[in-house]
Amino acid sequence: MAIALIKDPMFTEGQIGFALIFFIAFVVIVALMYRKDKKLHQRNYKGVVWILLGFISFIVLLVLIKFGLQS
Repeated sequence: MAIALIKDPMFTEGQIGFALIFFIAFVVIVALMYRKDKKLHQRNYKGVVWILLGFISFIVLLVLIKFGLQS
């Protein structure tokens, strides 16, 4: 295995295997929970897109001001 080629590996094969299984299980559970709550999120968080666009616009404006004042 490729791990055996490393002289002093940071993690053992068991730890890497556990991490992979944990990550896959975590992603599957999060996806299932999101699918379960999708209707509820659509109802409760209707205007969130506008808030996100406002934050992104504000950050872009700050960056433009910063680089505009430097030159």
